[in-house]
Amino acid sequence: MTLPVQGARARRDQIVHLATTTGLASVEELSSTFGVTASTIRRDLAQLTADGRLARTYGGAMALVAHPEASLRQRTGEAFEAKQAIARWAASTVRTGETVLLDAGSTVGALAHELRTAEGLTVATTGLTALQELADVESVRVECLGGTLRPLSQSFLGPLAEAALERMTFDRVFLGADGVTAEHGICEADLRQTRLKELMARRAERVYVLAHAAKVGRRPFHTWIRLPPGWILVTDGGADPDEIGALRAGGVEVVIADAD
Repeated sequence: MTLPVQGARARRDQIVHLATTTGLASVEELSSTFGVTASTIRRDLAQLTADGRLARTYGGAMALVAHPEASLRQRTGEAFEAKQAIARWAASTVRTGETVLLDAGSTVGALAHELRTAEGLTVATTGLTALQELADVESVRVECLGGTLRPLSQSFLGPLAEAALERMTFDRVFLGADGVTAEHGICEADLRQTRLKELMARRAERVYVLAHAAKVGRRPFHTWIRLPPGWILVTDGGADPDEIGALRAGGVEVVIADAD
């Protein structure tokens, strides 16, 4: 597909955007995408490198910073209505008397808020947001997995959290994500996060991934956890239909939460 871009500056901005969202783009791919010669692309890359916007690799370009990780505070206000819809749907699956495990993240934090009215529930979590939401709810028993606090995500991880998981099982686990793709699975900024999510999933009967539409098809970082058949992705109606189709073809159940 050729992108309708006018002018070198606009084309270079698009090159940075593509390199950032896809990780790598070859000269040949960029030449085809923008309908210009390979030599023109090489000049673009040379200028972008001189400007400090890209780092060159053999035969292509790589973004210097794929996606600076936003803090949990920065992400809380993003896609607010979609997150609320996803959280409401997720809360509707939880039954009285169950033991559930909540990951960190703003969407999972919204789910914790929805669970404030639950009765006879046990909630274990790795996230400070969920702890804060449920700390004063007498009808919900709260278990903190502990571990090392990761300030950006306001989450606990590391060997102490992993050891705590070995002593519990769960009816359901609700995972967050920085990105979700049919090809690679769940994307995270930190390899310790992917390891912990894998362990969390192994301890639960049902696994849900909560990710609003902007995260579906997105791969901002380079650490992954597999998204196997049988897991449930809960997103909203703005998600890329091609990516949703590919996920479903791979055996992942996809739920579209209605904001209404």
